[in-house]
Amino acid sequence: MRKLTVLAMVAAVLMAGSAFAVQRHFVQPNASFANGLSPASTNNDDTCDIGTAPAATLLLPYFEVDFKSPSTTARTTLFTITNVSNLPQIAHVVLWTDWSFAALDFNIFLTGYDVQGINLYDIFARGQIAPPSGTSSSTTVPTNPTAGSQPAANNANPNITTLANCSSLAAVLPPQIVTDLDSVFTTGKSTGNLCASTSVQVGGVHPNAIGYVTVDVVASCNTSLVALDPSYFTTQLLYDNVLIGDFQDINPNPATGNFAGGNPMVHIRAVPEGGPAGSVPGTNLPYTFYSRYTTGIVPRTIDRRQPLPALFAARYIQQGTGNFNTNYKIWREGSVVAQCSSSMSGNSAIPVTEIVRFDEHENASISTGGVIFSPPPAQFGLPEASSNPLSGPVFPSMPTAAGDVGGWTYLNLNSGQLTIPGTATPRASQNWVVISMSAEGRFQVDFDAAWLGNGCSAPVAPGVQIGPAGGVLVCPAGVTCTPASAFTGTNATP
Repeated sequence: MRKLTVLAMVAAVLMAGSAFAVQRHFVQPNASFANGLSPASTNNDDTCDIGTAPAATLLLPYFEVDFKSPSTTARTTLFTITNVSNLPQIAHVVLWTDWSFAALDFNIFLTGYDVQGINLYDIFARGQIAPPSGTSSSTTVPTNPTAGSQPAANNANPNITTLANCSSLAAVLPPQIVTDLDSVFTTGKSTGNLCASTSVQVGGVHPNAIGYVTVDVVASCNTSLVALDPSYFTTQLLYDNVLIGDFQDINPNPATGNFAGGNPMVHIRAVPEGGPAGSVPGTNLPYTFYSRYTTGIVPRTIDRRQPLPALFAARYIQQGTGNFNTNYKIWREGSVVAQCSSSMSGNSAIPVTEIVRFDEHENASISTGGVIFSPPPAQFGLPEASSNPLSGPVFPSMPTAAGDVGGWTYLNLNSGQLTIPGTATPRASQNWVVISMSAEGRFQVDFDAAWLGNGCSAPVAPGVQIGPAGGVLVCPAGVTCTPASAFTGTNATP
């Protein structure tokens, strides 16, 4: 890897600034495109690209809560939901185990421009969803819902509001539900309240509660479960991109980390935006975030939520005098949708296509020896929600040739288990990766990994040349050129 000194970088910037000052190019509104090429749409809503923008669904890809310790030393995860519109909104929250068992759901009533924070320690240790002083209800503010996409309106009769169940949402859970919740998220088995069977495994076994959270904009305060009730998609789910969210992973215990990190939640937009619950058509996207739960519903893309990617480039730091370490918090899309079923074990080790690890000198290591591109062993897999240290067995070992303490990892997380709804055509499974970097046992930062292809990109097989999905490079395959030829010669660009 070529290294540049600070002075050289400054000089390069000054020279580039001088050169570009000679000829300026401005983006024109409604610009035409050369050679008849143009994007299919310039509407910001009509895209599979995921970004941090107001959305109809929020995903907290991984949480961890130590509910057995005092709050002063317990690791916990907090998340916040914000309504960026002036209209009242209803957020339907679901807590899922790491095997995708929908264990608990509740509603948050948000007035215009409202914000609500949730500390998951409160739920698992105290059975309290949110302090009453911090939440709104339909009786605390005047509302004026209208027909169409706005929440709290009865879509069959827009003149009848359906806010009755939104009057007392800051509930304290019954003790038996809290006990069962704690059991489900640590032992993977219910005590008989959340799941009728006490022997079926619906989650992994770990000391702390581990799982993920989804938050949807809905039409009313309801108790429909995403994974169990098809009417959730036909009568409840709305398409207004009005929510933003963030989360914090906090461990105040010096003995086990003493760190904190935070990041935006994954913002999943509705495409197209707006419309009454269950309105048709769905979307032109080939599949959607909730596609696995919409079997038997027409259209299968009725939720309209953007799909998530399968390919990621994730930076890391490890070892060194600063005691560097990196964890990847990874969310996966499983193939099993049944609840309280022995088949849920299929979401415990979802296959991974390929992992390649590079140091700063482009040395590569893989999960199985020999060649650079090789899929991990068939038995290798990750659950729906997990946190994985780079020093653990999930990832290839650190390339040692140069002794670097940093680099990046190519993650092809496609499971190879899913097809486009209504067809036999394989599609890439959905995933998300959050990078947690720490140093000296006391500093930590969280940020999203870069996706190499969006949620609509085709599956990539193991062994394929690593690179961005889609697009045309300046120096295409089979052409001898250097980066300099991008400015001169036959490969010159305007």
